Amino acid sequence: MDTYSLLREFADSWMLLFLTLVFLGVFVWAWRPGSRPVHDDIANSIFRHDKKPAQGSELRDLRSADTRQTEEA
Repeated sequence: MDTYSLLREFADSWMLLFLTLVFLGVFVWAWRPGSRPVHDDIANSIFRHDKKPAQGSELRDLRSADTRQTEEA
């Protein structure tokens, strides 16, 4: 059996199953019950400082939150 046929058979069977399970896992993770507040916060983040820009301590808090998120990732 040549390499191409072996890889093609693998891609048609096990890799298809693996990628389907990954897709379902990501879908379930995104729609889990506890994720609603996180998604709402992200969706509304662009409107957070709509009426006035962040100033002083608010700006420092935003920068430190961004730094913490970067360090956690």
